[in-house]
Amino acid sequence: MERLVRGITFAFVLVAASSLHAADIPALTMVTGGEGEQSYSVSIQILAIMTVLTMLPSFVIMMTSFTRIIVVFAILRQAIGLQQTPSNQILVGLAIFLTLFIMAPVFQEINEVSLQPYLEESIGAEKAISEASGPLKKFMLDQVRVEELVMFNSIAGNDPLDNTQDVSNVDIFVLVPAFMTSELKTAFIIGFSLFIPFLVIDMVVASILMSMGMMMLSPLIISLPFKVMLFVLVDGWVLVMSLLATGFGTI
Repeated sequence: MERLVRGITFAFVLVAASSLHAADIPALTMVTGGEGEQSYSVSIQILAIMTVLTMLPSFVIMMTSFTRIIVVFAILRQAIGLQQTPSNQILVGLAIFLTLFIMAPVFQEINEVSLQPYLEESIGAEKAISEASGPLKKFMLDQVRVEELVMFNSIAGNDPLDNTQDVSNVDIFVLVPAFMTSELKTAFIIGFSLFIPFLVIDMVVASILMSMGMMMLSPLIISLPFKVMLFVLVDGWVLVMSLLATGFGTI
């Protein structure tokens, strides 16, 4: 089986190489411009684009507001007591579109300073990537906690940071895990706040059932309609959505 896989892979490489040679398409070509910028052949650009597309979900999760939103939604569903309603697909869809809404100003800035100049061929690929990372980096720096940033910076072995130091030049490989940790912490804090009123309802219902001697009746069955009614009466979805949308400070 292993020999068969190796044979198929080798044959695929030969076919791809012969196709490139027959079409006279340079596989690996790099051209240096007059100002020192470097441009690559079409085959390398296609490879880079395909690689970015495969990693795009990870970028959305790690460098945007998606993590906080989906964690808060999951905790909220657990607090209400609805195990499968709304479904995972609905929660992920809400999180994606709310993320696009929150990140719209950041994406707009990336489009203006990076994507459009690159499409107009006024800047190279490396410059476009550098310009695109600026707005994302600023967004993450506005949300990250100094404690997490200092911790990951210390783990990376970089020069120590303090609470008064400007951290705008921090390495992106330090900033992303610090941002993720901060987002998880913030999401759990928000989830704890959402859990309290539903927990109170569960405790009140359990106490009433116990005082009435209904030991065999599950309190969750009785408290669930009251929790759903409370969430609807206070317009819970609007409150949660507005809290998440305004909490990032981009709108």
